[in-house]
Amino acid sequence: MLFVALCQDKPDHVALRLATREAHLAFLAEHATQVKLGGAFLDAAGEKPLGSMLIVEARDAAAARALLARDPYALAGLFVSVEVKPWRRAVGAEL
Repeated sequence: MLFVALCQDKPDHVALRLATREAHLAFLAEHATQVKLGGAFLDAAGEKPLGSMLIVEARDAAAARALLARDPYALAGLFVSVEVKPWRRAVGAEL
């Protein structure tokens, strides 16, 4: 089953995001069979990251949350909130 994770960064934590980005990307690469798509939310100018969106394949929401909890961004305390919602693709590329 697919889930969308909506992760909102804590205000003024860009430095923490940048400091842990390499480890975060390595984690995503290591779990590429489960993390189907992802990227950062940006401010209105399209420059400053404000959070992340990931599409994760997992057996249930608890398993998706468990995977996301091991992400270096989560371990570093970057996020003020993480919302996980079941998701079904209707159009676009197969995931």
